[in-house]
Amino acid sequence: MEFQSCVKIVTEWDIVAARQLGRNVSKELGFGTVDQARITTAISELARNIYLYAGKGRVCIEKINRMGKSGLLIVASDEGPGIADIRKVMEDGYTTSGGLGAGLPGVKRLMDEFEIESTVGDGTEIKAVKWLR
Repeated sequence: MEFQSCVKIVTEWDIVAARQLGRNVSKELGFGTVDQARITTAISELARNIYLYAGKGRVCIEKINRMGKSGLLIVASDEGPGIADIRKVMEDGYTTSGGLGAGLPGVKRLMDEFEIESTVGDGTEIKAVKWLR
């Protein structure tokens, strides 16, 4: 682990702070503007989910190196109610908040790697990676 920084998500302003951190770190790593936008959009969606469904949690951003590749790892975690049916929330168009339903499937499409673990009553952790091209 070369660098890791976290933003606690408690208010809507924390979503903005997490986005800004992601933009700054992705820019620092050398991501182009399109990938910076993808990363900040993914972070925004993950942070908003924490705020809406868990009430509080955190988004951590880490610079990573694997097999000679550099990238950015986003870890969004909470101790909220958890997700009962992960397959259901990964369906396009599924929404419980009245939003567009782009949520987690959208994050998965924006990033290169996506992993979700959730336990009902215990919380959720999502890891997403974007590799520098």
